[in-house]
Order: sequence, then structure tokens, then C-alpha cells
Amino acid sequence: MTMFSDKANTIFKEAINTYKVLNSVDQHFENKYNKEDDLIAHLLYRKCWIDTVQWAYEDIIRDPQIDPVSALELKRKIDASNQDRTDTVEYIDSYFLDKYKDVQIQPGAKINSESPAWAIDRLSILALKVYHMRLETVREDANATHKAACQKKLDVLLEQRKDLSTAIDDLLNDIKSGRKYMKVYKQMKMYNDDELNPVLRGQK
Repeated sequence: MTMFSDKANTIFKEAINTYKVLNSVDQHFENKYNKEDDLIAHLLYRKCWIDTVQWAYEDIIRDPQIDPVSALELKRKIDASNQDRTDTVEYIDSYFLDKYKDVQIQPGAKINSESPAWAIDRLSILALKVYHMRLETVREDANATHKAACQKKLDVLLEQRKDLSTAIDDLLNDIKSGRKYMKVYKQMKMYNDDELNPVLRGQK
């Protein structure tokens, strides 16, 4: 039986590898999964693509020689990307809420400390960490000490991904069986809101 985490990790790897063909933050995004045929695959692919682009944004903005105007423009893109990321996480949780809406909750069932989608969010980021750390272990311009240190870090990341994958599968199985139930709190970001951010409110 294929576990959910197997599917997620495969899609994350596919999204990263596809992005790296052109390796440009300006490249056109095309989702390889049709949401009508496989909604969760569609959402997972989009989620990891957003994370991959943002990873690149975060690298670029740390350039000490970056032009201040370009840095501000990039900061706006990072803000928009973060919003897109959060929205997509909520779409993933909505998928699971609908999928398990008819499950009979067992007496004594408990809520989990985080929703499935936020755990999946961490799994997507781990896929990127694994990808980039693996590159460091084979870098031609790096010395043996650097490669060995990165290999140790990669081993930890791989173990972390295995543990997180198991935890996600266990959580979904618990929700499916009614041993746990989902309760999702929607985002309440204040700094993007014209009424809640005092700086934006003062400009109206």
C-alpha cells in the first residue's frame, strides 16, 4: 500500500527537478497535475514550486552587493510568495477536511498540535534542504572536509524526512479512523490588512 508521504515526497522531488532545469525565478509555472484529476497532487506540486522559488529569492536577497531598490522589489516578491504559500497550505487542509468530513469521531479523540497541511509544509521544505545539501556533498570546488560535514548533515536531514513522513502518515491514519480530528484555524495575518496594519491604515 502506497503511503501518502511517498506520493508527496515523489511530487516534491519532481517539482524541484523540473524547476532546476531552467533554474530561474522568472520561469513560467505550469502545474503537471490537473486539479480535476488529482487535486491533492496538483496542490502538492504547486506548494513545492512556491517553496523552490522562494528558496532562490532568499539566496538572492542575501547578496551583500544587491542594489537597495532591487532588494526592496525582491522583498515584496517574498511577501507575496509567503502569502501564496500560506494560502496553498490552507487549500491542502481544506482538501483533507472535505476528504474526512464523514468520519465518525471516536470517544476520547484528540486534536493534533498542527494540521496535516502544516506538517506537509515542513516536508516540502525538507525536500529542498535534502536537494541542496546533497549538491554540497559532490561540489567539485569544495574540499573533503566540507563534503564530509555536509554528508553528515544530509544523513540527519534524510532521517528527519523519514520520521516526519511517518508522523504525517500516522496522523492521516488517525484522522481517517476517528482517533484524531481536524480543527483548522484560518490565517489572521495583520500586516497585509489595510485596517489592521497601522501603517497601511494611516495611508488610506
